[in-house]
Amino acid sequence: MLGINSFAQGLADNIVGEIVDKSGNPVSGAMIGVLSAPEIKVYSDSHGQFEISASQNDKLIVDAPDQSKKQVVVNGNKRIKIVMDHASQPVNIGFGIKQTVGESTMSVASAANSDFNNRSAKNIGNSLFGNVLGLTTLQGTGDYSSYEPTFYVRGLQTLAGKNPLVMVDGIERNISYITPEEVENVIVLKDAPAVALYGYKGANGAINIITKRGKYKSNEINFSYDHAFNWEERRPEFADAYTYANAMNEAFVNDGKSPKYSALELNAFQSGKYPYLYPNVDWIKECFKDVGASNIFNLSFRGGGTRMRYYTLINLQDNQGFVANPNMNDGYSTQNKYSKANFRTNLDIDLTNTTKVLVNIDGTLLETLRPGLSSDNLWDKIYTVPAASFPIKTESGLWGGNATWDGYSNPVALTEGRAYSKAHTRALFADLTLNQDLSAVTKGLSAWTRLAYDNISAYWENHTREYQFGSDAVSEWTNGEPSAYSHYTGGKDGTMSSDSKLDWQNKNFNFGIGANYDRTFGNHSISSVLMWNYEYRNSNGQNNTWYRNSASLYNHYGYKGKYYADLSLTMAASNKLAPGHRWAFSPTVSAAWVLSKENFMKNISFVDFLKLRASWGIINVDNIPAEGYWEQAFTGGNGYNLGGNYDWSSGWQEGRLASTSFTNEKSYKYNLGLDASLFKGLNVTLEGFYQRRSDIWVSAGGTNSAVLGADSPYINGGIVDNWGLELGTDYTKSITSDLLVNGGLNFTLSKNKIVDEREEPRAYNYLRRTNNSVEQIYGLQAIGFFKDQADIDNSPAQQFSQVKPGDIKYKDQNGDGVINENDEVKLGYNYVCPEIYYSFHIGMEYKGFGFNAMFQGVGNYTAVLNTKSMYWPLINNTNISNYYYENRWTPENTDAKFPRLTSESNENNFRTNSVWLENRSFLKLRNVELYYKFANSLLAKTKYIKTAKVYVRGVDLLCFDHIKQSDPEQYGNNYPLTRSVVVGVALGF
Repeated sequence: MLGINSFAQGLADNIVGEIVDKSGNPVSGAMIGVLSAPEIKVYSDSHGQFEISASQNDKLIVDAPDQSKKQVVVNGNKRIKIVMDHASQPVNIGFGIKQTVGESTMSVASAANSDFNNRSAKNIGNSLFGNVLGLTTLQGTGDYSSYEPTFYVRGLQTLAGKNPLVMVDGIERNISYITPEEVENVIVLKDAPAVALYGYKGANGAINIITKRGKYKSNEINFSYDHAFNWEERRPEFADAYTYANAMNEAFVNDGKSPKYSALELNAFQSGKYPYLYPNVDWIKECFKDVGASNIFNLSFRGGGTRMRYYTLINLQDNQGFVANPNMNDGYSTQNKYSKANFRTNLDIDLTNTTKVLVNIDGTLLETLRPGLSSDNLWDKIYTVPAASFPIKTESGLWGGNATWDGYSNPVALTEGRAYSKAHTRALFADLTLNQDLSAVTKGLSAWTRLAYDNISAYWENHTREYQFGSDAVSEWTNGEPSAYSHYTGGKDGTMSSDSKLDWQNKNFNFGIGANYDRTFGNHSISSVLMWNYEYRNSNGQNNTWYRNSASLYNHYGYKGKYYADLSLTMAASNKLAPGHRWAFSPTVSAAWVLSKENFMKNISFVDFLKLRASWGIINVDNIPAEGYWEQAFTGGNGYNLGGNYDWSSGWQEGRLASTSFTNEKSYKYNLGLDASLFKGLNVTLEGFYQRRSDIWVSAGGTNSAVLGADSPYINGGIVDNWGLELGTDYTKSITSDLLVNGGLNFTLSKNKIVDEREEPRAYNYLRRTNNSVEQIYGLQAIGFFKDQADIDNSPAQQFSQVKPGDIKYKDQNGDGVINENDEVKLGYNYVCPEIYYSFHIGMEYKGFGFNAMFQGVGNYTAVLNTKSMYWPLINNTNISNYYYENRWTPENTDAKFPRLTSESNENNFRTNSVWLENRSFLKLRNVELYYKFANSLLAKTKYIKTAKVYVRGVDLLCFDHIKQSDPEQYGNNYPLTRSVVVGVALGF
């Protein structure tokens, strides 16, 4: 226990205290001070305990390592327990502006490390499914190295540039390299005041990743190791060779051709008698194993004294993919591999009593390896090449291949004989902030400056091996046996060739300077910031250098600790915008009323905290339609025969006309919110929001006639409305000293409407995109399949291609007797971002044994099932799935799900229509954890180990949805999504 003696007259009572978080865990390394005597400071020990001298009615200020803060009035008790409750949780909007939920006027949601660090994810982005109210997180696809999510804050808000600003410690950065272990809080900024200080960048909301910092008077060492068993769920199931051959025959007959395969050939595929001539290759089974593995090691050091605090993390990760036979060549592997080393150190240094320095350094070394060239696109080949195409290798040992599917389409050859490619990524993120207390000039005044520099580069190695391939085909049969053959060979055997290049590079620089004024006058409190910020962002290539400036004044005012108001004024500039029109002004205002501190609420015992808030503001956006949109464009045009030899010379022609409007896109945001804590454990947040996005850049082509004779310019003519509601609840309660329960839910409904996009005139109102949602799907409404020729003759003519029985039959929307593009209507919802996003979690711990589970789902979300081979089969020599084959139209199965088979391009069937739409809603068990925390009495015998936990986790184990054959988050011809079981241990020293 840490304590001090009396420092001032009247502070004669020693107060013994304990600080715990909402789950009852001790909070170590917190600083506790006396408001009326700033020189008095003590620190909580490893058990969360402290001792301080204070008198009756003094206010104790608690500043915890996770940036939560709380004021507690000494009421005469010499023993107090301080719970860092919902109202004390941090609201960090960047630029050193740190508030609590209790005093914030803004719409801000957050998640703590204990909320999201239970998926054993490679980075923080893959840890956030359902954890933060208002944040939509959707899983991406690809191999492990490119397995990244997509974020939206409050859905789709505009016509272009829809993603939020993503930051680490207030600086825009790539979070792919940030591990969950090093993150203290994830803060999502949603309304206008919360994002105002970010100038042009915050209109779509912002995600601020707050990394861990040191602790006062502490010294902690933490180690964790996770080992994951991974498998790819819902791999596609393609037809075997015999089924494929029958499907092709059926397609040929449907197309008016003779069958492609004879009865003898069908029998050969079915019997497997001639595997080199009539193969039956399960390419997925031959290429991939069922289970992969990954490992994550974390070692961190956290602590410090009164003059310096530190947090240091060493993170090592590796992932072994699913390639079945990666070690078929001496000297190298063709396995999908991912290896990363990450080092972070955060320092807080008090150079003097008035001068403080914050230093953050994060370095990453990353290496990924893939079989063959990345351009080989292995899974695309899996979706393309049928089981009957060719053998893996010929009888003479050549890799299989033929004139239709060459050897570089052979999936096994690509995983074993094509060599490998390797990417190296090197990243350094560094920032320094210097704070100077200027109370000597005037009380409450301070100044700061921040300098940040990031450099990320990726280098690509291609190690390519050519090889010879071939196959044999039967050209004649005699007495039911092959008797003559044709031979095909292609490619060439060669040594491995290698080359390397700089793939991409990003360099970012930030500089800021500001002055703060924080002062309390009786019942009045003021917190103001005047600052200027400069940003430089550059990536390799042309026209990829951006400069932004902003000058801001932020004011936070409080009265009696229950009435708060904020005012932000920001002037921002961006070199993306036209010269002379690069500056824009963004004002925002917000207010909050803490009702629970009013006298009329004192007797309502179940209300612990209740606050109403409202905000309004204008946020400017520097999204642009094209580089140099304010200039006349010229493009290549027709040419002339010139010169003595009359050689052809290309010409130039007028392209897009220069824009004559120079304003920028704007966001008008409105927000109403309620925050409450009830029944000593239930936290509730309720939000309602509305936004109008105006002056969006769109083409003027919709309002100009083609008689203009040139491409129309861009104009600020787009308007989009976005509105919705959010509800978040969380309940944490210690039922007994041994039993802790928790649960909660998050729900977001976000809708939008295109009010104006200067749409061209359309023949019918139902064709108009205006007044419908952003990314709304449009297509033809299917009413069945043509039964026979008579049905075709007695139906409106469908003008896309010649139709036959089994083709899709469409509704004539306008009654003109023909089916064409004028019969397209809106179908389903959008395919980009769901309108409904929700999650719920439950957990319990009893005497160290515990579990927690997180479910997350979406609604009002539509899939367009246009994946080749799986849903659009056989065309252009592609494969066919069992699912399609079993549900296709035939004369005997007219009540089918899919149209007839065809080997030819079919514009009538394979276009966007209701046959290919599916409800994309899903509910996933994102993570479940079973664990045991060893008792303190047992660990005390080890002398050095303070905490120990063993656990088993399941990641994305269950999915309830309507698609079934593919994952609703990824149904294209790419890597299937993975599921995992993780075993792990965490130790604290």
